[in-house]
Amino acid sequence: MKARVHVMLKTGVLDPQGEAVRHALTAMGFDKVEGVRQGKVIDLDLAEGATQADVAEMCEKLLANTVIERYEIEMV
Repeated sequence: MKARVHVMLKTGVLDPQGEAVRHALTAMGFDKVEGVRQGKVIDLDLAEGATQADVAEMCEKLLANTVIERYEIEMV
């Protein structure tokens, strides 16, 4: 079984990497980009019997900084 975790900064938290990407895109002529939020995707190969609750616990304890980040779990 596999799980994919999407981790993004919460709304309202400044995203300097996203802003740098937005600025670079604008400098390259992509002037229709108004904002960029950068995050990360974590793919997990799970043992038989692992649950979404197990993955959520991993996110809470290690994979996401829940003070400033939110996460979404996709079981595949």
